[in-house]
Amino acid sequence: MKAALGRRRHGSLSRILPLAWPVFIGQLAVLAYSTIDTLLVARYAALDLAALAVGNAMYTSVFVGLMGVVLAVSPVAAQRFGAQDHEGVGDCLHQAAWLALALTLGGELILLFPDPLLALARPEPAVEAIVRRHLHFLGLALPAALLFTAYRGFNTAVSRPKAVMALQVGGLALKLPLSASLIHGLPALGLAPMGAPGGAMATALVVWSQLLLGLWVLRHDPHYAPFGLQRGGLHPPRPALIGRLLRLGLPMGASILIEVTGFTFMALFISRLGATSVAGHQLAANLVAMMFMLPMALGNATGALVGQRIGARDFADARRLGWHGLEIALAFSLLMGGLVFLLRRQVLSLYTPDPLILAAALPLLLWVWLFHVGDACQAIAASVLRAHHVALAPMLVYAVAIWGLGLGGGYWLAFAPPRWLPDFCRGASGFWLAASLGLLMCSAGLVALMAWVHGREREEAGAPVSALS
Repeated sequence: MKAALGRRRHGSLSRILPLAWPVFIGQLAVLAYSTIDTLLVARYAALDLAALAVGNAMYTSVFVGLMGVVLAVSPVAAQRFGAQDHEGVGDCLHQAAWLALALTLGGELILLFPDPLLALARPEPAVEAIVRRHLHFLGLALPAALLFTAYRGFNTAVSRPKAVMALQVGGLALKLPLSASLIHGLPALGLAPMGAPGGAMATALVVWSQLLLGLWVLRHDPHYAPFGLQRGGLHPPRPALIGRLLRLGLPMGASILIEVTGFTFMALFISRLGATSVAGHQLAANLVAMMFMLPMALGNATGALVGQRIGARDFADARRLGWHGLEIALAFSLLMGGLVFLLRRQVLSLYTPDPLILAAALPLLLWVWLFHVGDACQAIAASVLRAHHVALAPMLVYAVAIWGLGLGGGYWLAFAPPRWLPDFCRGASGFWLAASLGLLMCSAGLVALMAWVHGREREEAGAPVSALS
């Protein structure tokens, strides 16, 4: 029995990893955009680093919620791909593009008029002025970023992640010189330094370049011909399919928004503790975001394969892939989190030599380990549930665990802790403690929900119950 289970796990791993590693490399390249800006701005000015943390938190809060809605294209298209409905798969991309364009309008209003978000953060006046310029440049990137999200979700659904990875890695090669030139300036060419907003302008130029190249690939790569993507222009809007994307995408987007705002709002609230505290938080936040790229890639790959097997009506294989993906992500997260914690001083010193910022960041690295384990488990469970088109119940789990325990508990520990509480549970460290506990609670709830969905599926099929069947 154990030997059979081992072979099944190895078989699942051999199917998940070929799809996961290009997603991992590609998303690592995308995250490196922020890492590059963090490293360059950390050596530019402390005020700009604080503005980068606050501005990126605001943009991320806006973008990821909208991105989550657009990414509904992936589970919907994956099931159609598994059912061999190629024309239907292509039409999913067309309708997702319309959805992305519509969502852009609301996002732009928030980025151009960020006063409600600034009221939450209450940054210093000098920081606020930089944040506003930073968000205006990121507003130029938003339309291309959402359209590229539709392209990414579609390619994940049809098991072609390398096409996206190539564009993302190419974007990184463009991002580095652009950010360096715009943040620090090029006196020889008369280009004045822009600080943090220069990194935002570089991002806008990169994502538009990626989108245009991606559209060219869709029109000319023979792989996409069966999907009807090389004939005519953009399909007219189809309310029925857009409605289906919205029914799945709105709770997906809300779940991702809750997850990310539970994280990014930490930066907004921690900014009240001062520029040094939020700068230290920015280093830990960038590090944990980089670590998350691996479970996110495993989740994307697992979700795509599960969706394809559901479309092919092979439910037993879909369940097996889901559980094995969860086990793989948990093992990687325990190993990676422990390694980063053991090497925390060396890792953080790569970001900045400033002893004050390092002192603010070091106490957060224990919570980064716990945070990462919870993050990895919820990423896989949520992807599997979305592949089953289950999104509303997970949204409620996210709200209670991440907003309730994580954000609410973090605010209490940071600004109104009881006297008996030790120092490492107060301030920014308290926020990270509560956020870690919230993610662990969230992952437990999603895994339980995943088990319930699988059990109900087996009952409907009349199949015998087996833990990994």
